[in-house]
Amino acid sequence: MTGADLDPVTLEILRNQLESVAAEMGHVLIRGAYSPNIKERQDCSTALFDADGRMVAQAEHIPVHLGAMPDAVDAVLGKDPKPGDVFVVNDPFAGGTHLPDVTLVSTVAPRGEVVGYAVSRAHHADVGGSAPGSMPPGAREIYEEGLRLPAVRLVDGGQPNEAVRDLILANVRTPDERAADLRAQRAANARAEERVGELLDEHGDALLDAFDAVIDYSRDRIEAEIRELPDGTYRARDVLEGDGVSDGDIPVEAAVTVDGASLDVDFAGTADQVPGNLNAPFSVAKSAVYFVVRAITDPEIPPNHGCYEPVSISAPEGSLLAPRPPAAVVGGNVETSQRVTDVTLAALAEAVPAVVPAGGQGTMNNLIIGDRAGEFTYYETIAGGFGARPGKDGMDGVQVGMTNTLNTPVEALEAAYPLRIERYALRPSSGGDGRHRGGLGVERRLTVEADATVSLLTERRRTAPRGLDGGGDGALGENLIDGEPVPAKASVDVPAGTAVSVRTPGGGGHGDPAERDPEARERDRRDGKVDASGDGPDDDRRK
Repeated sequence: MTGADLDPVTLEILRNQLESVAAEMGHVLIRGAYSPNIKERQDCSTALFDADGRMVAQAEHIPVHLGAMPDAVDAVLGKDPKPGDVFVVNDPFAGGTHLPDVTLVSTVAPRGEVVGYAVSRAHHADVGGSAPGSMPPGAREIYEEGLRLPAVRLVDGGQPNEAVRDLILANVRTPDERAADLRAQRAANARAEERVGELLDEHGDALLDAFDAVIDYSRDRIEAEIRELPDGTYRARDVLEGDGVSDGDIPVEAAVTVDGASLDVDFAGTADQVPGNLNAPFSVAKSAVYFVVRAITDPEIPPNHGCYEPVSISAPEGSLLAPRPPAAVVGGNVETSQRVTDVTLAALAEAVPAVVPAGGQGTMNNLIIGDRAGEFTYYETIAGGFGARPGKDGMDGVQVGMTNTLNTPVEALEAAYPLRIERYALRPSSGGDGRHRGGLGVERRLTVEADATVSLLTERRRTAPRGLDGGGDGALGENLIDGEPVPAKASVDVPAGTAVSVRTPGGGGHGDPAERDPEARERDRRDGKVDASGDGPDDDRRK
């Protein structure tokens, strides 16, 4: 039997069972992790690959992780993997995204022969480097950002490689937490092998045929969706607000060409790689484009390798989106990925105006707080406004674009760290006005109760999220330490008692504000979503 011979009912059953394996991996990882960033915020992703390194099924986790995972598996395939092996990798120039994202790739060989790979990627709250949390805003080369691991065996033929484990733990500030999170990742991958073994017992070789069949099915459906787009080339341009070393705008340009059943994205015209850390490995740029393609097509299409096959992506070697080592890259994964998403969506707004929303907050608002003695490291991305949609208001206070994490609950945060939350609320009037209002940003204000280093990697502090079709722009974000504004990218040593506030951007509005339903305006006033002084975002919030 081949994949083409599977009847539709059997294929649907097998597809769902494979996706359930990836989802269960995620549950095991989240429940087994120790750090709040994985356990509470769920800053992690899991997926199942076939023996050729093609993604077969993924859990619906973090877009920037999932689209880049195939490069990590490719790195492992070149290392002659065998049953019982578990590889660890975080090198952005050899399969990773940025150093805090640690990936474990395990062979799946329930019958003694490798039939696939289980992959888990998790953001570890510290992997060494020059600043607690391993996201130094002023980094000029990757060596400042933490421990760099090419694909190396953490488990060799079933035997733990204690030397590699000890090397990792000797280079991080919170080794006990790192060890626990790595154990959780290993457990998640082991669960995949267990479940695949059960499915092989149930279905035999038809399971392996299903690997091909589900990929073919997704490719056919994505191609059909792309054929529905009008042929042509669509262009957009936006900027990043400095790289942490210098403050000048950094252009990101995209030309999206639709030709029949294929879609090509060319980033020629994007800036050369920069001295600071906003360089994004090419795998990150690919992730952003894959996310956009998924966003403008049928969300029910099973997410796997087939979704990527009709999509081609290019960026000039040595550019912001294809940097050469030893470029610093930690901000590229979290911030540049967001701008690539924004630009690609903006280009496609001309092709599918009934689908593409106005600009979302366009940043992850990365906040990292830790002490240099290694007692704690806190990391969080903070929600903001989602852009208004052609037929609906934007969502308030949500993660946008390339991240899909939760917030850290106040109780969990205060129990784990010497931090106290003083305010966590929506920002009234921060969404752009329009026929449909942009989503509201939030304010998260906390007091640091120990001497610590505060690092911020943020965007949209001077270039607002754009409105669409006549809608107003969303409000700018703002960072404050003890009430004083600090740059979008900053690292500051602070004493105990310091107040840190992050006010996140709102989403852009969609359509002519004069056409907004009066009842919707009244509802916004009643719910406190606009300031009493006016209907639109505050003028001072845009300065």
